[in-house]
Amino acid sequence: MQPNQKNGLFSWLKTWLTTVDHKKIAVLYLFGGGLFFLIGGIEAMLIRLQLTAPENHFLTGSAYNQVLTMHGTTMIFFVAMPMIFAFMNAVVPLQIGARDVAFPFVNALGFWLFFLGGIILNLSWFLGGAPEAGWTAYAPLSTEYLGRGMDFYVLGLQVAGAGTLMGGINFLVTIINMRAPGMTFMRMPLFTWTAFVTSALILFAFPALTVGLFEIFFDRLFGGNFFNATNGGNSIIFEHIFWIFGHPEVYILILPSFGILSEVISTFSKKRLFGYHSMVFATILIGFLAFMVWVHHMFTVGLGPIANTIFALATMAIAVPTGIKIFNWIFTMWGGQIRFTTANLYAVSFIPTFVMGGVTGVMLAIPAADFQFQDSYFVVAHFHYVIVGGVILGLFAGLYYWWPKMFGRCLNETLGKINFWFFFIGFHVTFFPQHFLGLMGMPRRYFTYLPGEHLTTLNVVSSIGAIGMAIGVITLVVNIVYTFVKGEKAEGDAWGTGRTLEWSIPSPAPEYNFAQTPLVKGIDTYWKEKMDGNKKVTAAEPLGDVHMPSPSIMPFLMSISLTIVSFGFIFSDKGVHRTVSFAVAGIGIAMMLGCMLVRSIKDDSGFHIHKEEIIETEKGMSK
Repeated sequence: MQPNQKNGLFSWLKTWLTTVDHKKIAVLYLFGGGLFFLIGGIEAMLIRLQLTAPENHFLTGSAYNQVLTMHGTTMIFFVAMPMIFAFMNAVVPLQIGARDVAFPFVNALGFWLFFLGGIILNLSWFLGGAPEAGWTAYAPLSTEYLGRGMDFYVLGLQVAGAGTLMGGINFLVTIINMRAPGMTFMRMPLFTWTAFVTSALILFAFPALTVGLFEIFFDRLFGGNFFNATNGGNSIIFEHIFWIFGHPEVYILILPSFGILSEVISTFSKKRLFGYHSMVFATILIGFLAFMVWVHHMFTVGLGPIANTIFALATMAIAVPTGIKIFNWIFTMWGGQIRFTTANLYAVSFIPTFVMGGVTGVMLAIPAADFQFQDSYFVVAHFHYVIVGGVILGLFAGLYYWWPKMFGRCLNETLGKINFWFFFIGFHVTFFPQHFLGLMGMPRRYFTYLPGEHLTTLNVVSSIGAIGMAIGVITLVVNIVYTFVKGEKAEGDAWGTGRTLEWSIPSPAPEYNFAQTPLVKGIDTYWKEKMDGNKKVTAAEPLGDVHMPSPSIMPFLMSISLTIVSFGFIFSDKGVHRTVSFAVAGIGIAMMLGCMLVRSIKDDSGFHIHKEEIIETEKGMSK
């Protein structure tokens, strides 16, 4: 390698390690989430391979439990969450007319904590074994009976969860404080509204998870006895703590997909979203009710008929605002000039798929029925219809829709449609039979079944569907590589029917987002300006210098320090190793405090992009 090549590689690496630009952080989240998506997908294929035949010995016992636990944990915490933050970073500041997020430094720190938390968790495969208590990690199984893998689980999720909480707070402040002039709350695009409510849910839900994981940590490391019934603890308390987080988490995942659908369907129907105000209030109501339904995960625990009835009614009530959204999307398409791009195919397919997941959810909301369905493959089918058929289909719609805005090139539509049909059909072939497997008595989390139980045929069908989904994902990867090599360059308004502010600026967006802060005149303000014959959105200020935050390596170093702390505690076995491990943890804590001190005393006022440079950049982008 030549010296200039070395410098080029070093400069490239430095750019990504030190960036605080929300658009670059969006790309980092997309890369991190995509990487873990491939890992979680491989784990899913291993599960389906084991269950293809009765009494199969490919993956049994502890190995199966590890793969099952890592698949669920990875997909929930390290795939869906970062993909959501990728789109929030890429789109929300642009949709509200802001030049950046409220706290760029914290935004970068949030990403590196998420990513290194995922690395901590996945290194467990090579350092003594992965966690094997299921993605819910119920006590006392997770505290009393399992090995070091659970320490990787607890500390990996603690580090990543801290990053997620930072991201939620950051976007709450950004949306409240940094909206462009005229961008009232009731003029915000639906995706921004769902990001706002999602951030509020993160703020109130993730601390519960943090507390639960700390208590598991203290039980395992110091004999805290929070969940040890023989010493006065209560393991049911952990279920309450987990699901007080866990059910709002479902809506943390699905609400941004609702927002994506609202943008995509409106754009490709060439119509304003039907019932905007009702959609906003439905989003808020879903967020409010999300904290009132957690016990429907615990109907069989023994809380009694009164508690079960109350939470059953609350669960059914939350279906009402969700139904409002379904009808509004259908009415938006009604009479519209619909274009079935890949993004819109994913969006439209979301509606019947998610409705199926919602219907089985209402079935599970009936306590008497839940006693029969619980811990069966019926629950597995329901959960995946909501999370994959809902969240992932929505995220794929957003990926195809905003890819040109993020990278300046459009994903290939032919490859996109191949990707869609393989993934969509494969999904239904995989998970629809699992409803019947559950009704036939197949339990979840079991690594095998007997030949005489008549479960083989549907398990084979399910595994064939998983192959179809895998082909769809491989096609998406090919599409991404092809687009970077030969992709068609995108205009600012990449689809020609963009309605919101992100489509009013070049693709990809310049570092400063908007040369002049826009003046918002109504809902779908860019569409309104186009209908008035304007090529640009009216500016709210004269052209001038733009202040930007400086890059910083501190977020990365802070995350590394917490990773060191985590490994110190993970390997704190009894005896001489315990002292060494605590010393390593102490070094990590000292490193963290040192980074905080440097951050506190260093006066970094950022830098300015001068007006002349902005004019030249805008001219170059307009060519």
